[in-house]
Amino acid sequence: MKIHLIGIGGIGVSALAQYYLSKNHQVSGSDLAASEITEMLEAKGVKVIIGNSAENISDDINLVVHSPAVKESNLELAQAKEFGIKCMSYPEALGELTKEYFTIAVAGAHGKSTTTAMMALALTKAGFDPTVIVGTRVKEFSAQGGPASGWGSNFRAGSSKYLVIEACEYDSSFLYYSPKIIVVTNIDKEHLDYFKTFANVKKAFKDFIMRLPKDGFLVYDKNPSTKSKEAKNIKKILKVPGDHNVFNALNVLSVCRYLGIDDNVIYSSLAEFSGTWRRFEIIKIKPFIIISDYAHHPNEIMATLKAVREKYKKNKIWCIFQPHQHQRTYYLFKDFVKVFKSVKINNIIITDIYDVAGREVQKINRNVSSEKIVKKINKKSVKYFPIDQAEKYIKENIKRGEVLVVMGAGDIYRLIEKF
Repeated sequence: MKIHLIGIGGIGVSALAQYYLSKNHQVSGSDLAASEITEMLEAKGVKVIIGNSAENISDDINLVVHSPAVKESNLELAQAKEFGIKCMSYPEALGELTKEYFTIAVAGAHGKSTTTAMMALALTKAGFDPTVIVGTRVKEFSAQGGPASGWGSNFRAGSSKYLVIEACEYDSSFLYYSPKIIVVTNIDKEHLDYFKTFANVKKAFKDFIMRLPKDGFLVYDKNPSTKSKEAKNIKKILKVPGDHNVFNALNVLSVCRYLGIDDNVIYSSLAEFSGTWRRFEIIKIKPFIIISDYAHHPNEIMATLKAVREKYKKNKIWCIFQPHQHQRTYYLFKDFVKVFKSVKINNIIITDIYDVAGREVQKINRNVSSEKIVKKINKKSVKYFPIDQAEKYIKENIKRGEVLVVMGAGDIYRLIEKF
């Protein structure tokens, strides 16, 4: 088959592109900008076009898959439909795959990527040889060249019946999936630009869980604790810090035991797990330490910064945070203020909000800003700077042995290159 993917640089769509490539399909795709992900795909043999044009769609294409962010007016999507080519959104296409495999779906507001990666590596170590689609890059998954190769890929090609996927709730995407096992890491006030209310979030998760067959298996602990014997044992062996990662590992333990995997194999795999791209990624650059982290929800920020403080008890800690999406910032404004008021971090810089294409409302854009968050927090240790000024301020003031957390889900990670 000849398959074209619109928005191929996205973390989900790019993984699906690699799946199709592994099945010997002819794969091409387009995105608005080049990135480490698109360069990795090119190194693997995918034809990537930067820019969006109807000319990118030929009438001999068999299938077009597009990111959920792609609008009906998109030139390539419109051309594909005019040619009568079969068109599917990313969740629709992934949903079709889940029917062909014994699918393990990891859902939840926070911790999906880490839990999915942990699960994949445990199943691999146990000889299950799973196919994996995850929303981050994993060192153990071959990237086959390109600038992303150091951090591996967001896809693993397996030869068994098992498929492990990260199942996102945004746009109710996970309702397309047909899993045999579901892990729900947690449920939180997330993606309110789509769901509007927390009640709607909970209903979506309930609907997702109801997609399990009668002989399906659900893992969900509403009130996880680190006080249990199992949790204490896991905390001793994990390389990745934080109670939230203990909870992630406990979810993996439950699934692996259900599948009959020996505890020694499970614990060995968890002990070897060294983390994933931009999830508490420690980058040791003298004379100070940089930690890159994807956290962008208030509860994620709290969990990460708490873990940083636990790991570096005596160090002075800096954090530069880039809020992700105006609507998320608008709906969770009070929660952001509460978190940054309470965390025990020496210096916090909040830079401008990262716009997400196709998911912003102009009315909300005018009503929220990073400056307003900082003003409401009203602490000397919390400042607002545009990104270039933030870089200058940090370079002039950070000292040897201190820790800098570069945090956010947008392009803030590029700041690390400046150091």
